[in-house]
Amino acid sequence: MGKQAEAYLFGQILGTHSFLLKDGFLQPDEYSEIKEQYFLPGGETGTAGTVLDSLGVSVRMDGTWIGTEVAPMLRDFYADKNVDLSPVNFIDDDPGVMDYVVIAGLVRSPMGRFQTLFSTGKRWWSIPKEEDIKDCKAAAIDPFFGDESLLAADICSRYGIPYVTIDSPHDSVLHRKAAVNVVSKECTSQHYAGMDAEEIMKLMQAETDGLTIITQGGGDMLYARKGGEIHRMKPFKVEVRSTLGAGDTYKAGCVYGLLKGMSDEELVRFASACSGVAISRFPLPKFPPRLEEVQKLIDSQK
Repeated sequence: MGKQAEAYLFGQILGTHSFLLKDGFLQPDEYSEIKEQYFLPGGETGTAGTVLDSLGVSVRMDGTWIGTEVAPMLRDFYADKNVDLSPVNFIDDDPGVMDYVVIAGLVRSPMGRFQTLFSTGKRWWSIPKEEDIKDCKAAAIDPFFGDESLLAADICSRYGIPYVTIDSPHDSVLHRKAAVNVVSKECTSQHYAGMDAEEIMKLMQAETDGLTIITQGGGDMLYARKGGEIHRMKPFKVEVRSTLGAGDTYKAGCVYGLLKGMSDEELVRFASACSGVAISRFPLPKFPPRLEEVQKLIDSQK
Protein backbone atom coordinates (compact mmCIF):
# COMPACT_ATOMS: atom_id res chain seq x y z
CA MET A 1 0.00 0.00 0.00
CA GLY A 2 1.27 3.48 -0.88
CA LYS A 3 0.71 6.86 0.71
CA GLN A 4 -2.37 7.72 2.73
CA ALA A 5 -5.43 8.60 0.66
CA GLU A 6 -8.73 10.31 1.47
CA ALA A 7 -10.67 8.65 -1.37
CA TYR A 8 -10.56 5.10 -2.73
CA LEU A 9 -11.75 4.54 -6.30
CA PHE A 10 -12.43 1.14 -7.88
CA GLY A 11 -13.38 0.56 -11.50
CA GLN A 12 -12.47 1.37 -15.09
CA ILE A 13 -9.01 2.86 -15.62
CA LEU A 14 -7.85 2.88 -19.22
CA GLY A 15 -6.15 4.79 -21.99
CA THR A 16 -8.48 6.98 -24.03
CA HIS A 17 -7.65 8.09 -27.58
CA SER A 18 -9.82 11.16 -28.10
CA PHE A 19 -10.39 13.00 -31.38
CA LEU A 20 -12.01 16.43 -31.46
CA LEU A 21 -13.34 17.14 -34.95
CA LYS A 22 -13.18 20.55 -36.60
CA ASP A 23 -16.46 20.79 -38.54
CA GLY A 24 -19.26 18.72 -37.08
CA PHE A 25 -19.65 15.01 -36.46
CA LEU A 26 -18.74 12.15 -38.80
CA GLN A 27 -20.91 11.68 -41.87
CA PRO A 28 -20.95 8.54 -44.05
CA ASP A 29 -18.56 8.76 -47.03
CA GLU A 30 -17.45 12.28 -46.06
CA TYR A 31 -14.03 13.49 -44.96
CA SER A 32 -13.65 14.88 -41.40
CA GLU A 33 -10.77 17.05 -40.20
CA ILE A 34 -9.27 16.26 -36.79
CA LYS A 35 -8.74 19.46 -34.83
CA GLU A 36 -7.11 17.94 -31.72
CA GLN A 37 -6.22 14.42 -30.60
CA TYR A 38 -4.82 12.99 -27.36
CA PHE A 39 -3.95 9.77 -25.56
CA LEU A 40 -4.71 10.30 -21.88
CA PRO A 41 -6.12 8.47 -18.83
CA GLY A 42 -9.82 7.71 -19.10
CA GLY A 43 -12.53 5.42 -17.80
CA GLU A 44 -15.05 6.23 -15.10
CA THR A 45 -12.50 5.72 -12.34
CA GLY A 46 -9.46 7.14 -14.14
CA THR A 47 -11.27 10.39 -14.95
CA ALA A 48 -12.75 10.69 -11.45
CA GLY A 49 -9.27 10.26 -9.97
CA THR A 50 -7.90 13.06 -12.13
CA VAL A 51 -10.73 15.39 -11.14
CA LEU A 52 -10.50 14.65 -7.41
CA ASP A 53 -6.76 15.31 -7.46
CA SER A 54 -7.46 18.67 -9.11
CA LEU A 55 -9.98 19.44 -6.33
CA GLY A 56 -7.28 18.81 -3.73
CA VAL A 57 -8.26 15.28 -2.68
CA SER A 58 -5.66 12.53 -2.26
CA VAL A 59 -6.73 9.41 -4.16
CA ARG A 60 -5.97 5.69 -4.28
CA MET A 61 -7.14 3.87 -7.44
CA ASP A 62 -7.59 0.24 -8.43
CA GLY A 63 -9.51 -1.65 -11.07
CA THR A 64 -8.64 -2.44 -14.67
CA TRP A 65 -5.32 -4.21 -15.27
CA ILE A 66 -2.92 -1.86 -17.04
CA GLY A 67 -1.06 -3.16 -20.10
CA THR A 68 2.13 -2.24 -21.90
CA GLU A 69 0.77 0.56 -24.13
CA VAL A 70 -1.25 2.25 -21.39
CA ALA A 71 1.25 1.91 -18.52
CA PRO A 72 3.90 4.46 -19.61
CA MET A 73 1.29 7.13 -20.30
CA LEU A 74 -0.55 6.44 -17.04
CA ARG A 75 2.56 6.47 -14.86
CA ASP A 76 3.86 9.63 -16.49
CA PHE A 77 0.52 11.44 -16.19
CA TYR A 78 0.11 10.74 -12.46
CA ALA A 79 3.77 11.17 -11.52
CA ASP A 80 3.25 14.70 -10.19
CA LYS A 81 -0.26 14.11 -8.79
CA ASN A 82 -1.55 12.95 -5.42
CA VAL A 83 -2.88 9.72 -6.92
CA ASP A 84 -1.66 6.41 -5.53
CA LEU A 85 -1.46 3.71 -8.21
CA SER A 86 0.21 1.10 -5.98
CA PRO A 87 -2.85 -1.24 -5.90
CA VAL A 88 -3.04 -1.34 -9.71
CA ASN A 89 -1.86 -4.51 -11.48
CA PHE A 90 0.53 -3.69 -14.33
CA ILE A 91 0.80 -6.59 -16.79
CA ASP A 92 3.40 -7.27 -19.49
CA ASP A 93 1.55 -9.62 -21.85
CA ASP A 94 -1.15 -7.32 -23.25
CA PRO A 95 -1.28 -3.75 -24.64
CA GLY A 96 -4.02 -2.89 -22.13
CA VAL A 97 -7.60 -1.65 -22.28
CA MET A 98 -8.13 1.38 -24.51
CA ASP A 99 -11.06 3.17 -26.05
CA TYR A 100 -11.39 5.60 -28.94
CA VAL A 101 -13.77 8.55 -28.77
CA VAL A 102 -14.79 10.86 -31.61
CA ILE A 103 -16.16 14.20 -30.38
CA ALA A 104 -17.91 17.17 -31.92
CA GLY A 105 -19.53 19.50 -29.39
CA LEU A 106 -22.56 17.88 -27.77
CA VAL A 107 -22.09 14.67 -29.77
CA ARG A 108 -19.57 11.94 -29.11
CA SER A 109 -19.18 8.31 -30.09
CA PRO A 110 -17.00 5.91 -28.08
CA MET A 111 -15.52 2.78 -29.62
CA GLY A 112 -13.75 -0.14 -28.01
CA ARG A 113 -13.65 -3.88 -27.42
CA PHE A 114 -15.47 -4.06 -24.10
CA GLN A 115 -18.14 -6.53 -25.26
CA THR A 116 -15.38 -8.85 -26.42
CA LEU A 117 -13.45 -8.44 -23.18
CA PHE A 118 -16.45 -9.14 -20.96
CA SER A 119 -17.53 -12.12 -23.08
CA THR A 120 -14.22 -13.97 -22.61
CA GLY A 121 -15.19 -14.99 -19.09
CA LYS A 122 -11.73 -13.99 -17.88
CA ARG A 123 -11.15 -11.40 -15.19
CA TRP A 124 -9.05 -8.44 -16.36
CA TRP A 125 -9.38 -6.33 -13.24
CA SER A 126 -8.07 -6.45 -9.67
CA ILE A 127 -9.61 -7.90 -6.52
CA PRO A 128 -10.12 -5.05 -4.01
CA LYS A 129 -7.96 -5.33 -0.90
CA GLU A 130 -9.09 -4.39 2.59
CA GLU A 131 -5.80 -2.68 3.41
CA ASP A 132 -6.24 -0.29 0.46
CA ILE A 133 -9.70 0.79 1.55
CA LYS A 134 -10.08 0.71 5.32
CA ASP A 135 -8.31 3.99 6.14
CA CYS A 136 -9.99 6.08 3.42
CA LYS A 137 -12.82 8.49 4.23
CA ALA A 138 -14.98 8.05 1.10
CA ALA A 139 -15.01 5.84 -1.98
CA ALA A 140 -16.43 5.43 -5.47
CA ILE A 141 -17.24 2.01 -6.94
CA ASP A 142 -18.03 1.34 -10.60
CA PRO A 143 -20.66 -1.42 -11.02
CA PHE A 144 -19.03 -3.17 -13.98
CA PHE A 145 -16.80 -5.72 -12.25
CA GLY A 146 -19.31 -8.15 -10.74
CA ASP A 147 -18.22 -9.85 -7.54
CA GLU A 148 -15.22 -7.55 -7.21
CA SER A 149 -17.42 -4.44 -7.25
CA LEU A 150 -19.61 -6.07 -4.58
CA LEU A 151 -16.53 -6.93 -2.52
CA ALA A 152 -15.40 -3.28 -2.60
CA ALA A 153 -18.88 -2.25 -1.41
CA ASP A 154 -18.80 -4.87 1.35
CA ILE A 155 -15.43 -3.65 2.63
CA CYS A 156 -16.68 -0.06 2.61
CA SER A 157 -19.78 -1.09 4.55
CA ARG A 158 -17.76 -3.00 7.17
CA TYR A 159 -15.57 0.02 7.83
CA GLY A 160 -18.35 2.60 7.63
CA ILE A 161 -16.91 4.25 4.53
CA PRO A 162 -19.59 6.02 2.43
CA TYR A 163 -19.33 5.32 -1.28
CA VAL A 164 -20.69 6.71 -4.54
CA THR A 165 -21.76 4.37 -7.30
CA ILE A 166 -23.20 4.98 -10.76
CA ASP A 167 -25.99 3.48 -12.84
CA SER A 168 -26.86 0.78 -10.32
CA PRO A 169 -30.50 -0.43 -10.64
CA HIS A 170 -32.92 -0.11 -7.74
CA ASP A 171 -32.77 -3.83 -6.87
CA SER A 172 -28.96 -4.07 -6.80
CA VAL A 173 -26.74 -4.49 -3.74
CA LEU A 174 -24.58 -1.57 -4.86
CA HIS A 175 -27.60 0.75 -4.85
CA ARG A 176 -28.87 -0.49 -1.50
CA LYS A 177 -25.56 0.10 0.31
CA ALA A 178 -24.49 3.30 -1.48
CA ALA A 179 -24.32 6.71 0.14
CA VAL A 180 -24.97 8.16 -3.34
CA ASN A 181 -26.10 6.50 -6.57
CA VAL A 182 -25.89 8.69 -9.69
CA VAL A 183 -28.21 7.30 -12.37
CA SER A 184 -27.73 8.59 -15.90
CA LYS A 185 -30.17 8.99 -18.75
CA GLU A 186 -28.45 6.08 -20.51
CA CYS A 187 -29.14 3.83 -17.53
CA THR A 188 -32.80 4.78 -17.20
CA SER A 189 -33.33 4.28 -20.95
CA GLN A 190 -31.81 0.82 -20.73
CA HIS A 191 -33.37 -0.47 -17.51
CA TYR A 192 -36.58 1.55 -17.20
CA ALA A 193 -37.80 2.11 -20.75
CA GLY A 194 -41.19 3.80 -20.91
CA MET A 195 -41.09 5.04 -17.31
CA ASP A 196 -40.78 8.70 -16.41
CA ALA A 197 -38.06 9.94 -14.08
CA GLU A 198 -40.33 10.35 -11.05
CA GLU A 199 -41.60 6.76 -11.35
CA ILE A 200 -38.01 5.53 -11.50
CA MET A 201 -37.04 7.68 -8.53
CA LYS A 202 -39.81 6.18 -6.39
CA LEU A 203 -38.45 2.70 -7.10
CA MET A 204 -34.95 3.89 -6.18
CA GLN A 205 -36.05 5.66 -2.98
CA ALA A 206 -37.75 2.58 -1.60
CA GLU A 207 -34.61 0.43 -1.72
CA THR A 208 -31.93 2.53 0.01
CA ASP A 209 -31.29 4.98 2.81
CA GLY A 210 -28.77 6.72 0.57
CA LEU A 211 -29.21 9.61 -1.84
CA THR A 212 -30.35 8.83 -5.38
CA ILE A 213 -29.64 11.33 -8.15
CA ILE A 214 -31.13 10.94 -11.63
CA THR A 215 -29.39 13.05 -14.27
CA GLN A 216 -31.04 13.79 -17.62
CA GLY A 217 -28.40 15.46 -19.75
CA GLY A 218 -29.54 19.04 -20.22
CA GLY A 219 -32.80 18.37 -18.35
CA ASP A 220 -33.54 18.74 -14.65
CA MET A 221 -31.71 16.55 -12.16
CA LEU A 222 -33.89 14.72 -9.65
CA TYR A 223 -32.63 13.80 -6.18
CA ALA A 224 -34.31 12.19 -3.18
CA ARG A 225 -34.05 9.87 -0.20
CA LYS A 226 -36.34 7.17 1.17
CA GLY A 227 -39.63 8.61 2.37
CA GLY A 228 -38.68 12.14 1.30
CA GLU A 229 -39.77 14.63 -1.30
CA ILE A 230 -38.37 14.40 -4.84
CA HIS A 231 -36.34 17.54 -5.50
CA ARG A 232 -35.36 19.03 -8.85
CA MET A 233 -32.39 21.13 -9.89
CA LYS A 234 -31.44 22.56 -13.26
CA PRO A 235 -27.92 21.86 -14.58
CA PHE A 236 -25.56 24.79 -15.02
CA LYS A 237 -25.58 26.57 -18.36
CA VAL A 238 -22.16 26.63 -20.00
CA GLU A 239 -20.72 26.70 -23.49
CA VAL A 240 -20.08 23.04 -24.31
CA ARG A 241 -16.77 22.09 -25.90
CA SER A 242 -16.86 18.35 -25.18
CA THR A 243 -19.13 16.15 -23.05
CA LEU A 244 -16.46 13.45 -22.66
CA GLY A 245 -16.01 12.73 -18.94
CA ALA A 246 -19.03 14.73 -17.79
CA GLY A 247 -20.60 11.88 -15.83
CA ASP A 248 -17.28 10.76 -14.36
CA THR A 249 -16.65 14.31 -13.18
CA TYR A 250 -20.13 14.41 -11.63
CA LYS A 251 -19.25 11.26 -9.69
CA ALA A 252 -16.01 12.86 -8.48
CA GLY A 253 -18.00 15.89 -7.33
CA CYS A 254 -20.25 13.61 -5.28
CA VAL A 255 -17.23 12.00 -3.59
CA TYR A 256 -15.94 15.47 -2.75
CA GLY A 257 -19.35 16.36 -1.31
CA LEU A 258 -19.27 13.28 0.95
CA LEU A 259 -15.79 14.15 2.16
CA LYS A 260 -16.86 17.69 3.01
CA GLY A 261 -20.12 16.68 4.70
CA MET A 262 -22.31 18.62 2.26
CA SER A 263 -26.08 18.55 2.46
CA ASP A 264 -27.94 16.78 -0.36
CA GLU A 265 -28.71 20.05 -2.10
CA GLU A 266 -25.12 21.30 -1.76
CA LEU A 267 -23.71 18.00 -3.03
CA VAL A 268 -25.96 17.90 -6.10
CA ARG A 269 -25.18 21.52 -6.92
CA PHE A 270 -21.43 21.04 -6.45
CA ALA A 271 -21.33 17.87 -8.58
CA SER A 272 -23.34 19.59 -11.31
CA ALA A 273 -20.98 22.57 -11.28
CA CYS A 274 -17.97 20.25 -11.53
CA SER A 275 -19.54 18.63 -14.57
CA GLY A 276 -20.41 22.05 -16.01
CA VAL A 277 -16.80 23.20 -15.79
CA ALA A 278 -15.62 19.90 -17.28
CA ILE A 279 -17.71 20.11 -20.44
CA SER A 280 -16.52 23.64 -21.13
CA ARG A 281 -12.98 22.48 -22.04
CA PHE A 282 -11.03 19.81 -23.89
CA PRO A 283 -9.25 17.59 -23.13
CA LEU A 284 -10.56 17.15 -19.61
CA PRO A 285 -7.54 15.28 -18.15
CA LYS A 286 -5.27 18.20 -19.05
CA PHE A 287 -7.71 20.82 -17.76
CA PRO A 288 -9.72 19.26 -14.91
CA PRO A 289 -11.99 21.51 -12.82
CA ARG A 290 -10.27 23.40 -10.02
CA LEU A 291 -12.09 24.19 -6.81
CA GLU A 292 -12.09 27.93 -7.43
CA GLU A 293 -13.57 27.42 -10.92
CA VAL A 294 -16.37 25.25 -9.55
CA GLN A 295 -17.20 27.77 -6.85
CA LYS A 296 -17.13 30.61 -9.35
CA LEU A 297 -19.68 28.82 -11.54
CA ILE A 298 -21.92 28.16 -8.53
CA ASP A 299 -21.72 31.80 -7.47
CA SER A 300 -22.43 33.07 -10.98
CA GLN A 301 -25.72 31.21 -11.34
CA LYS A 302 -27.21 31.27 -7.84
